[in-house]
Amino acid sequence: MKFDLRYYLSIFFRRIHYFLLVAIIVSAAGTSIAVMLPPVFVSRAVLLIEGAQIPNELAASTVKTGPGEQAEIIKQMLLTRNTLLEIADDLQIYPNRNGVNPDAIVSDMRQRVVIDPSFGRSGSNTLTVQFSGSNPRKVAEVTNDLVSRILSQSVEMRAGRATQTSEFFEDEVNRLSAEIDRKSREILEFKLANQNALPESLTYLRSQQASLQERSLQLQRDRNSLVERRATLEDLYQRTGRVAPVSENLSPAQRELSQLQAELDNALLVYSSQNPKVKVLQARVAALESSVASNQGSTQDDEGPSLYEIQMADIASQLERIDEEIERNADEVNSIQKTIESTPSNSIALEELNRSYSASQQQYNAALARLSEARTGERIEVLSKGQRITLLEEARVENRPERPNRPMIAAASVGGGTALGLALVVLFELLNSSIRRPVEITNKLGITPLGTLPYVRTRRERAVRRGLISGALLFLLIGIPAAIWALDTYYMPLDLILDRLADRTGLNGLFVKLRGGPGA
Repeated sequence: MKFDLRYYLSIFFRRIHYFLLVAIIVSAAGTSIAVMLPPVFVSRAVLLIEGAQIPNELAASTVKTGPGEQAEIIKQMLLTRNTLLEIADDLQIYPNRNGVNPDAIVSDMRQRVVIDPSFGRSGSNTLTVQFSGSNPRKVAEVTNDLVSRILSQSVEMRAGRATQTSEFFEDEVNRLSAEIDRKSREILEFKLANQNALPESLTYLRSQQASLQERSLQLQRDRNSLVERRATLEDLYQRTGRVAPVSENLSPAQRELSQLQAELDNALLVYSSQNPKVKVLQARVAALESSVASNQGSTQDDEGPSLYEIQMADIASQLERIDEEIERNADEVNSIQKTIESTPSNSIALEELNRSYSASQQQYNAALARLSEARTGERIEVLSKGQRITLLEEARVENRPERPNRPMIAAASVGGGTALGLALVVLFELLNSSIRRPVEITNKLGITPLGTLPYVRTRRERAVRRGLISGALLFLLIGIPAAIWALDTYYMPLDLILDRLADRTGLNGLFVKLRGGPGA
């Protein structure tokens, strides 16, 4: 079966009212929306993210935030709920805020605020800030306020981080300083508590121990000498009744007795005991002995203890003193030995204290060096000599709205209505299985008709049909714009309705393109 253009044109004109119905509805709705959508002005400002002003080799900042990270941090801080509500209240973006849900305000603000960082290969890093709205002056004002907040937040963020770093290391230095003082006191207290058992006093202790041991030996020798002397005196006194054979303190009678005794001894060597001379000497010796004995007894009664007693008492006192000193030396030697034995453990404990002190000292020196670097970095950030954000292009009041793209919306609605109308006509044709042409009779029934008669409407039927179609089309042309105007005026602005519809249908990109938004 050949393609019959005239037949299909007749079918199209027969169903043209369906085509016009759909096309007029879509076109009227789209054109009305394009006309009634409020103008959207977009104001932009460009910021430059500059690198460090001072070479890192000379003085480095302690804030190691890259341009991308810094831009993202600023963006997140700027788009917080509290910040957006504060901007909306301060600049009166929503004059009739009473009754408006704050969540809706935050959502609308986040859609209207755009912060777009751009990082070039040559190191030119920029940050574009834009805000959209229906009032061009208000839009420029809000954009400049956003720029001011970005600049101030950038300075505060970097200076705050540098200050926090400096304060951290300052606290660390103070903590380590206090720890060093505490450990110094512990070492001092340990040395004072064990001052005689420290490693450096070990040589002195050994020499003192040797000296005491040598002194004890000498005392023992002196004691033995005194014991021998006492034994000699006792033996001499028992044999002679005196403590010494000759004394310089003898009386004249005692000297004479001593001389006579010597003469008697010599005479006995020559003469016999019966010799008159010997008897005379013996008589004289006996007389002098009795005289000396009587005088010695009276002298002892008058003068106190004898020389023997004095010497024995002196020897006893010396022996007692020597015994005490020997015992004292032994105690000191034992004490020194215990001290020497405890020295290794004290040495280990002291070494551990010194090692801990040295570790704390090293940490303190490292923290002190980092504190110096942190203060230098803080100074760099306070003076804005590190990485910073500067304003390249200030936001200005735009004279022409950027969107919506009314011609595109109108053209898209007309094109869409035409396509939908044609699709509806084609659909009706596909669903219609009735026989309408002679060729179809031949193809389906296998007979050849002699002629066909079309259905012919009366003039009245044609007039009524045309009137109904024209009235319906006129109603749609007037009613659709009126209904859209009523929605925009009494229910909700069209842009908000479109946004909600886009959110629910997932056609955000399509609506943005039709409205002439970003990326259009």
